[in-house]
Amino acid sequence: MTELLTAAQMRAIEQAAIDSGDVTGLELMERAGRGVVEAIFEEWPELKATSHRAVVLCGPGNNGGDGFVVARLLKDWGWEVEVFLYGDAVKLPVDARVNYERWGEIGEVAPLVKGALNESIFRNGEFEGADIRGEPDLERGQQTIFVDALFGTGLQRKFSDELSEISTEWLETCYDYGVSVDMPSGLCSDSGECIGGNWFFSKVLVTFERKKVGQFLGTLNYDIDRIRVVDLDLNETPETDTVDLITEIDIPLDSRGFFGDGLNKSQHRHKYTHVHALVLSGGPGKTGAARLAARGALRIGAGLVTLACPQKALWEVATHVTAIMVETLDGPPGLREVLEDERLNALCLGPGMGLGADTQALVLEALKAKRATVLDADALTRFERNPDVLFDALHEGCVLTPHAGEFKRLFPDIAEKLEAPATTGPAYSKVDATREAAERAGCVVLFKGPDTVIADPSGRCSINSSAYERAAPWLATAGSGDVLAGFITGLLARGFDPMQAAETGAWLHTECALSFGPGLIAEDLPEELPKVFKALL
Repeated sequence: MTELLTAAQMRAIEQAAIDSGDVTGLELMERAGRGVVEAIFEEWPELKATSHRAVVLCGPGNNGGDGFVVARLLKDWGWEVEVFLYGDAVKLPVDARVNYERWGEIGEVAPLVKGALNESIFRNGEFEGADIRGEPDLERGQQTIFVDALFGTGLQRKFSDELSEISTEWLETCYDYGVSVDMPSGLCSDSGECIGGNWFFSKVLVTFERKKVGQFLGTLNYDIDRIRVVDLDLNETPETDTVDLITEIDIPLDSRGFFGDGLNKSQHRHKYTHVHALVLSGGPGKTGAARLAARGALRIGAGLVTLACPQKALWEVATHVTAIMVETLDGPPGLREVLEDERLNALCLGPGMGLGADTQALVLEALKAKRATVLDADALTRFERNPDVLFDALHEGCVLTPHAGEFKRLFPDIAEKLEAPATTGPAYSKVDATREAAERAGCVVLFKGPDTVIADPSGRCSINSSAYERAAPWLATAGSGDVLAGFITGLLARGFDPMQAAETGAWLHTECALSFGPGLIAEDLPEELPKVFKALL
């Protein structure tokens, strides 16, 4: 796990370091600017050989101060540097003002106004046309790097009309060789939302100390090629709860842990060592989703998996499964009877079950058993008109796995806040929404998406991001969510607690997609698990 920070947490860490006397604000700004320059050379090492050109946009706060440091250091490297300031220099914060004045001793500052970027680019012979963004001037052998140090994590309100037009100029001519300092200006660093409709998109993002929550939420920043983290050497921890980024599964995948549960490899084990999961299916023609979930549960390590279906779907299911056991089950009385087997310790309901009255009755009957339970798809949608009936029946052993549509049906008021256009920062985020939903439901909620957010009722929260180097757009395929529900069910059967099962299942889900690659369909996900496990050993 990697701790992600909000803007407020980052400010608190910086202020604590300054108050302790370990560092001054000016020293922090110098470290930040130096880190940006180092990141530029790491990203484009060929730029070290000769002098090039930089256009640096500085904003009215400390992010602008970082920009002035970047400009000065690149100038010292022998580069041609052009600096634009958005705002009034007299109103700059103290440390930013010092670096503005230091830059003023060696270079000029021009006001950032509409047309300034285009005039700068064409005046310096960079382009013959706006459609050849980022191409070097071959005659001069020079490349221009564009640095966005306008707002970073400090944006609190929407852009002015003029700045919105400037952001369009940036997008048309600059972003391929653009570097954003801490956050693409215009995006909220707590939510990933655009505040006011425009932002300065860049290909490289340089952030400080730790990655920020908003860099992994939403999709507006997902085309960034790389996030580089500059260590400011603050050695401080935030006082408030952080959000975790799932970067690996924190369980030992060896004979003493996941694969052996404390048993030596040579010791005898049997299927009931790893207990028994039950997946409920819909009727004829609707069994595929449950079969995917059951296969996922079996592959991830449940010792036994039973797929329970209505009598009239028995032959359809039986002809498609082999290692998975099949049980006929019609209505709540049948489920009650099946659950008399106490070895059935994890349940999965929802995939392909349909939206009839029986689905609601089966869910409520299953919840009475107080077994670890995953509710997905139809098991959630069926309660759209009366979500409180579901909430009253849920227990702490449950995991809800809604996608955006299902989330909106269960938590319409929370979804409304999340979908509202962001006009001020920090904006209400998917993290906020998932935490609020988990508290209301009284159990773990896994809110699916490329930015899957997982929270429990205590407020503990994590993000499984399928973006940047873990981008797997082919995971958006029919049935992949059913497999995820099965993964989580299998892990619950293995004895994982609900939060750990949700986090681990989500991470492995993405790893399977990355391992397989483009062309993936849902059936491939469980079959990729052995390869993923082998790579982890």
